[in-house]
Amino acid sequence: MNSLRNKVQLIGNLGADPEVKVFESGKKIAKVSLATSDTYKNADGHKVTDTQWHNLVIWGGLATTFEKYLKKGSEVAVEGRITYRQYENGSGDKKYYTEIVVSDMLMLDNKK
Repeated sequence: MNSLRNKVQLIGNLGADPEVKVFESGKKIAKVSLATSDTYKNADGHKVTDTQWHNLVIWGGLATTFEKYLKKGSEVAVEGRITYRQYENGSGDKKYYTEIVVSDMLMLDNKK
């Protein structure tokens, strides 16, 4: 059950092409946003779509896969863990950042 303590599964569409960086050590990281949407009817019976944006961080070989095969709009299922960071900007204000560190993914786009 320990593997269930911090586990996130999302299905959505990429909001941009993955941004990839290679460090001097050769380690690769990709970052991209993922949109997930839920549709429901409100109290008045009108259809409402609620879209949430998630910041994905992908390391190593999986980052290479994102870079090679996925682009803005691609539908993907991801699994990973949620992390929280904080930092101070140039003005001294604390900023908080939530990310999903992806450990597995499945491309859901139909082959064209």
